[in-house]
Amino acid sequence: MIPRYSRPEMSAIWAPENRFRIWLDIEIYATEALAAAGVVPKSAATALRKRGKFDVARIDEIERETRHDVIAFLTNVAEHVGPEARFVHQGLTSSDVLDTCLAVQLAQASDILLGDLDALLAALKRRALEHKHTPMIGRSHGIHAEPISFGLKLAGFYAEFARARSRLVHARAEIATCAISGAVGTFANVAPDVEAYVAKKLGLVPEPISTQVIPRDRHAMFFATLAVIASSMERLATEIRHLQRTEVGEAEEYFAPGQKGSSAMPHKRNPVLSENLTGLARLIRSAVIPALENVALWHERDISHSAVERNIAPDATIALDFALVRLAGIVDKLVVYPENMRRNLDRLGGLVHSERVLLALTQAGMSREKAYRLVQRHAMEVLDGKGTFLELLKGDAEVRRLVKPKNLDGLFDDAHHLRYVNRIFERVFGK
Repeated sequence: MIPRYSRPEMSAIWAPENRFRIWLDIEIYATEALAAAGVVPKSAATALRKRGKFDVARIDEIERETRHDVIAFLTNVAEHVGPEARFVHQGLTSSDVLDTCLAVQLAQASDILLGDLDALLAALKRRALEHKHTPMIGRSHGIHAEPISFGLKLAGFYAEFARARSRLVHARAEIATCAISGAVGTFANVAPDVEAYVAKKLGLVPEPISTQVIPRDRHAMFFATLAVIASSMERLATEIRHLQRTEVGEAEEYFAPGQKGSSAMPHKRNPVLSENLTGLARLIRSAVIPALENVALWHERDISHSAVERNIAPDATIALDFALVRLAGIVDKLVVYPENMRRNLDRLGGLVHSERVLLALTQAGMSREKAYRLVQRHAMEVLDGKGTFLELLKGDAEVRRLVKPKNLDGLFDDAHHLRYVNRIFERVFGK
């Protein structure tokens, strides 16, 4: 991922220094377990722990000759450890190191993403409570429907991202497995106890059965989870973009002093951050199909998944980390215009209460079909500029016969639509 959309902590997880540090830890822990079992001398484990180190440039130099990254790494480590390095990597295969390392990196990335979600959830909760009773129009198909509150809208997003967090916790647990089982996964030359020791040291769990690689359905599930989070992120970003449209004007991204919206038009304040998140969501979702296709490897192992994961793992996690932090900032500083929400709510002359009128007429004895036609007729007259909805209804003799004018007035109370806001908030946030 390019630096523009990267944050240092997440990028560091995918840097060569961190990858080789994890590789070295795996080799140290495996050698310690082998030494404890009497398979290799204890001095070998001691030497590896004391003198084991690596040089990224030297590894790259060796790999240009060997064309094998793990062998290049082991060769470089051996240059520092000395003769006892011959006991390093006993019974292991390259995938043991690569797959276990990837599990550690994805777990590290997950922890950062969980923190990002926590910050976003906190911002959504604060703003939802702030606007718990701020009335606005609810829209279906982009068209005015019935009143809601802006707090309800934000509470809905809070609930969605709370689900996203739960899914990521599950995905992290599923991806955090360790495989130290040797060629084709039979433990022929390294005992399962070694795997258990390494797993415990790295905060992983042993993979129940690994062939020569950790099964890629785990990874597919992980990247699918990131994609769902990205889609939720895009839904909120798209909502903000729509609310910021000039014709709507109900909320907008914070516009900082000195910020410029257009190189040509000085008046512009554009939802550029939300648009950026929409684009990043597309990028994150693009990892899903390759991850799914990685599941079908040949027999006990092939490396067709390798190049894919070297790209999608850093890119997807770095992009989502950046995007979630940006989204939390947008929500935290979102500028809300309750007066514009009120203006838009009143824009259709009371038509947003058409369902209440329909129900009142049916409860007073009119058939639903006839009531619908009557209410719709007056609604179309309002849209054609022939008066307000309440005026037209009061002027209809058939309506007056069934519903008294003062009772009609009561059907146009916004508070009716928001009377269960507290109950909904308790469902989302608890009492």
